[in-house]
Amino acid sequence: MQSLLNIKCNTWRTAALILCGLLLFSCTQKHYTDALSPEEALKHFEIVDGFKIELFASEPDIMSPVDMVFDEQGNIYVVEMGDYPYQPEGGKGKGRIRMLKDTNGDGKPDTSYVFADGLPSATSMLPWKSGLIVTAAPDILYLKDTTGDFHADIKEVLFTGFFASNSEAQITSLRLAPDNWIYANNNGQAGTVHAVSNPDTAALSMGGSDFRFWPDKGLFEKESGNGQFGLAIDDWGNRFYTQNTIHIQQAPVPLRYLHRHTYLPSDRLDVNISDHDLVMFQKTPPPYWRLERSNRRQKDYDERKLSRNEYAEDHFTGASGGTFYGGDAFPESFRSSIFTGDVAGNLVHRDLLTLQNNSPLFVAKRAEGEKDREFLASTDPWFRPANFTVGPDGYLYIIDMYRQHIETPVSIPEDLKKDMDFTNGEQYGRIYRVVPEGAEKKQTQIPNLRSKAPEALVALLAHPNQWWRLQAQRLLLEYGDLAVVPALKKIFAEHTDARARLHALYTLEGLNALDAGLIQRALKDPDPGMRTHAIILSERYPQCLPQLLTMVGDSSAQVVLQLALSLGEFALPQVIPALANIIERYGEAALFQTAVLSSDAGSSMELLKLLISRGSFFKDTSPEKIAFVKDYLYVIGARKKKEDILALIALLSHPEVKEAINWQLAGLEGLTKGLQKSANKSKPDPDLISAFQVYESGSKGEIKSALKEVIQAMGDSIQ
Repeated sequence: MQSLLNIKCNTWRTAALILCGLLLFSCTQKHYTDALSPEEALKHFEIVDGFKIELFASEPDIMSPVDMVFDEQGNIYVVEMGDYPYQPEGGKGKGRIRMLKDTNGDGKPDTSYVFADGLPSATSMLPWKSGLIVTAAPDILYLKDTTGDFHADIKEVLFTGFFASNSEAQITSLRLAPDNWIYANNNGQAGTVHAVSNPDTAALSMGGSDFRFWPDKGLFEKESGNGQFGLAIDDWGNRFYTQNTIHIQQAPVPLRYLHRHTYLPSDRLDVNISDHDLVMFQKTPPPYWRLERSNRRQKDYDERKLSRNEYAEDHFTGASGGTFYGGDAFPESFRSSIFTGDVAGNLVHRDLLTLQNNSPLFVAKRAEGEKDREFLASTDPWFRPANFTVGPDGYLYIIDMYRQHIETPVSIPEDLKKDMDFTNGEQYGRIYRVVPEGAEKKQTQIPNLRSKAPEALVALLAHPNQWWRLQAQRLLLEYGDLAVVPALKKIFAEHTDARARLHALYTLEGLNALDAGLIQRALKDPDPGMRTHAIILSERYPQCLPQLLTMVGDSSAQVVLQLALSLGEFALPQVIPALANIIERYGEAALFQTAVLSSDAGSSMELLKLLISRGSFFKDTSPEKIAFVKDYLYVIGARKKKEDILALIALLSHPEVKEAINWQLAGLEGLTKGLQKSANKSKPDPDLISAFQVYESGSKGEIKSALKEVIQAMGDSIQ
């Protein structure tokens, strides 16, 4: 009897445990929703008036997509990042590239081929010479199908050595720019990169920079910026990039100028250009794990009395895929738009770019009608708009990775990860097409540009859609047919669209058909974008310098900024008065200060003497001018040229300068920090010590104390 009771009790206990387990499982599952079919997901979108969204492609034809491109023959390629968010084992990557085909002519792909597979962390691609350039850290690859079976049989490593430990922070976002260079985001990650096909070239240490290269010329170099996933290049080559919480930044000064000497206080010029910063308007509640993590973090901040706010929603945390709209199918008001997804907020944000008054920087604003809403938002928390592309039809394509979770597991507490499957959804993926309502449907299949004669490609440089212009320019350079040079020069000289003139100019450059006369004409172009690029190209033509010197009064701040940078490439004394003019005009702007100081001429004692002798810059003080003086003398101190420092002491001893206490203190502070940059502890230079002691003997108070710090900072490394 007792045995029977024990059996019954055990049975009830087992049943109770099973029931509790089922209840617990059910409660756990309620933390997260299930996936929707593509047709159901479409019903959850809210888009601004005047547009509609339609399904273009979905699983099983694509899975875990993160990038899509159209090549010059109308082929559609999609990168699949099947390994996300984990690092694949060597040789076992699930990254794929699909080739999509529209076989029935309805404007949507219906057939899918595996163009390449087994790729580790593939993230982006670019059509190139009938194949694709692909970022797949640690490599940049070239893939091509030569047999016609839609599968790449050529796999060539172009570059290797990029950071490969975090799939969210690797080399990505390949973009061809009007200047013939290919740009890519590197998120500032470390890595030692070299060109596999040319092992004799010096390797690059990539930390703190992005990347650019020109395959046909074997050129590659670091580029300014720390873009993560999303790179927008506008019609004029201005670069804007995405990085998680900062959804749009600009890199206004190329890295090659910032590294002309090694004495600048900083070579980081990333600028957050959003005027609305982190705020976004999402339609989904925050996921359970994010809300719980945010609450814990906020509790910790409050207990430590830190003035910090942790946001779980309505603030950018997963900004991704910033893409410039260069198409011709949307209304004119969309011409300067950049679309960015937030994969955590399940939405698509639009910024409208405008130039700030008297500044070379853009400002990213919300458009009218989108002040309190997003361009597009979904109530489906699985919607993950990772990237975008603008097609040859001018429509916007949204690449939806469609995952239950899209966060690196390392940033989530262990207890919250117990009911999270980070691979849930890897079998899904959608691409949507955004079309203006009432617009006549354009054919997605495009003419085969490879079948067009070079003369026809030249005409396409004036196409209103950026996609067509860039493809035509690329193909003209691939063909290398110099017979098109007269037609290119005609477009450059006569076309009314400045963008067409720009593409013609750079196509001529790529064909080695430029000359000083063309540049001198471009320097007079009515469009400031053309003048800016003409200044860049003029650096290789010394005969253009007299014309450059006359441009310091140009009405465009962008033009003058580039002028300040390019004049520094000419090691001639006549550039110093021009740089002084720029400082007198724009000297309170940090960008112009750095642009001038980045060159030897712009950070020379001669320039400082000229500014002091003119008197206009130093007649009044401001925090911005004080900062410039500090940075200026920082460079003088860091350079450690004995004759410069002796000249500086003589200059500071001048009666008029000596009375300007604020300027002197700022200069001595900068000089001290510059000397400390690499000072050693050996015996100070006696001549300099003597000169400073004489100067100190006639000084009092704060100046005397500042001079003692200068003397202490000096070492015998000064030569």
